[in-house]
Amino acid sequence: MTVALLGVIAVIMIGAGPVMILQGYRGRRAVAGELAAQRITFPERKPGDPYAAFTGRPVTTGGAARRFADMIGANVTAALGGRTYAEVSAAALADTSDARLAELRETAFMGQTLRGTLYGAYQAWQVTLLVIALGGLTTLLGLALALVAARLA
Repeated sequence: MTVALLGVIAVIMIGAGPVMILQGYRGRRAVAGELAAQRITFPERKPGDPYAAFTGRPVTTGGAARRFADMIGANVTAALGGRTYAEVSAAALADTSDARLAELRETAFMGQTLRGTLYGAYQAWQVTLLVIALGGLTTLLGLALALVAARLA
């Protein structure tokens, strides 16, 4: 009974692992495709800027999406003078006649929204990596269980 149960679990794991790996790679292609469709490229930066090395490169991977999101975050922080969206928004709502505050509020909102979306792409990219790794581990464990079942038989 134990050998049969080990064998069944081994077969399931050996079958599930490659499916997980395939789905992980499909997910990566989907994220990369969606990022590529947005045609985001790093803008030209001044020498010494931490993002200058990425000038002209397209954002088509999770890592690039994270770097671009970080760059947006730095730009938004600079534009807002270190204030947060919540602080600028509260000030703009308190003084509706200040056009500059209204513009800063819109800049902050758009910047933080794009930043969050790019971080979402980065997180999805990381999840696909996890699924691929777990698929490989599942396959290896399935093979190990199959070997144990064969020795016990």
